[in-house]
Amino acid sequence: MTQTTIKNTESGGPETRRQATAARLLNSSTERGLESMALGVGAIAFVVAALVALIVFRFQSTPISGPGSIGEYAAVASGVAALLAVIAGRFVLHERGANKTRLRFLDYVDIAALAFAHGVIGVLGWTLLAVILEQSFLGAEVFALPVLVLGGASAALTAYIAFYSATHMDLQLLAVVLAVFLVLGVVASMMTASDPDWWKDNLSALGMSSNASSWAFNITIIVAGVLVTTLARYATRSESAADAPGRRKVRILLVIVGIFLACVGIFHVDDFFAIHNTVATGMVVAYAVLVAMLPRWIPGMPRAFYAVGWVFLAVTVVLGILFGIGYYTLTAVELVAGILIFSWIVLFIRNTAALELDARKA
Repeated sequence: MTQTTIKNTESGGPETRRQATAARLLNSSTERGLESMALGVGAIAFVVAALVALIVFRFQSTPISGPGSIGEYAAVASGVAALLAVIAGRFVLHERGANKTRLRFLDYVDIAALAFAHGVIGVLGWTLLAVILEQSFLGAEVFALPVLVLGGASAALTAYIAFYSATHMDLQLLAVVLAVFLVLGVVASMMTASDPDWWKDNLSALGMSSNASSWAFNITIIVAGVLVTTLARYATRSESAADAPGRRKVRILLVIVGIFLACVGIFHVDDFFAIHNTVATGMVVAYAVLVAMLPRWIPGMPRAFYAVGWVFLAVTVVLGILFGIGYYTLTAVELVAGILIFSWIVLFIRNTAALELDARKA
């Protein structure tokens, strides 16, 4: 039916042919259409960011990084572009679906968390690149015209990648977004901490003050918790009724991990010591139950993955014992345990995706 319509329009005038071409290119049901839309989003971001840069910098030279620099502007512009591009991409993907349903409250929460994560990745990524370039070109300034080009190009590239990510989001890509977002957020908080000796206390000390560093840490942890609950809901879906009860139990525990992680950022250790430590310990307990019960709840996964879970859990327990006898600091234990738990979650997502793919092929 589509081919007949296109053939009929070819015999029409130039305006009709242009409309048909535009309809094909902007058709979100095809990969070519999505690619065209991603390029269009990038082009709009370039124009808007360049024009705003012209107003902000008044066509003058500027430093590479620091306050009032092109690096700072590129980071902010890219963050805004990424946030808006993800929102646009997710709604385009929703309209593309064959069985369109009304978006629920949790769907809007997922979109907001995903957009915010991409925005933060854009801000921190370009900020880090600007700092590195500043150290490579000491004392250098960016001339007026390159300022406009770089400001627009950074926003355009970020918007393009963010739109593509939003329209091609799957479990494995979402796991990567979570990992990159969490690492960049925590590292940025470490680098901007007002107390250089924060690491002598614990990792949660990054969220104790009221400056930008603590806000970065707490917001990163809260949004990461929301993303974990999103992963939990999608990773435990199954078309097979055989392991559905087990997957529901896994989903509940993963959602608990996500909620507790968000509570770590909500309840600061200096103001809510008991609650903070309770939810932090609860995450480890939920992870331990997952490792112990996963072979029974989802028996089809590789044995190597089950073994990795036990190894990670054993390392976490040993680190806790070493902290108890005063050999390790709490910060070291929290960092290693956090890395292991989130690595296990990423591996779990990849293995469940592979298990689901094999089930569909069978």
